[in-house]
Amino acid sequence: MNPSSILAIGPLGTPEMIIIGILILVLFGAKKLPTFARSLGKSMGEFKKARTEFEQELQNAQEEVERPKITPPQEKRQPVANVEDS
Repeated sequence: MNPSSILAIGPLGTPEMIIIGILILVLFGAKKLPTFARSLGKSMGEFKKARTEFEQELQNAQEEVERPKITPPQEKRQPVANVEDS
């Protein structure tokens, strides 16, 4: 068996999705299916939130790198002469 043929799984069509749905129904049962779906939805929401935060962090880092550094001018201080009291 060719290793590339194992990795070449095409997109899931309607028949495959129906089979997967039936398997999930058989494995988890009708009573636990709503709980499973709710957990899956929460997990996907958390994943989306984390992905958004990560993308924002990358965007901020990119903007910081591209932003030119402006250094404030340093004050030129004149040396103070030592004044001795006579």
